[in-house]
Amino acid sequence: MKLLSVKPGEEVIDTLIRRAAEEGIANGAIVSLIGAVEGCAISNMPADDASTDIVNEYRQPFELSGTGEIRDGKVHVHVVLGREGDGALAGHLHWARVETFFVHAYTIPLE
Repeated sequence: MKLLSVKPGEEVIDTLIRRAAEEGIANGAIVSLIGAVEGCAISNMPADDASTDIVNEYRQPFELSGTGEIRDGKVHVHVVLGREGDGALAGHLHWARVETFFVHAYTIPLE
């Protein structure tokens, strides 16, 4: 298992792509993500069209957990985001910004 870390000042998806490449991981399972972000964009599908995404951006702190995969060097992550007031959001992660804490992605490379 490899730990891919995202540090303050970094964007999650771009950093995971870069760190996976540095580790030689072209394909793998991201079995767990944990951390916190200060802003992000996630998407979900509308009820009447599974081929479309509705992307929403948020500019606030979130606790983050999730899973995903790396296929042909591309990172695909689904997350659950906890926010103030004990609310939660979930969806496909397009981008997220780490400013204060970190995001750790525990990854198993596939051959």
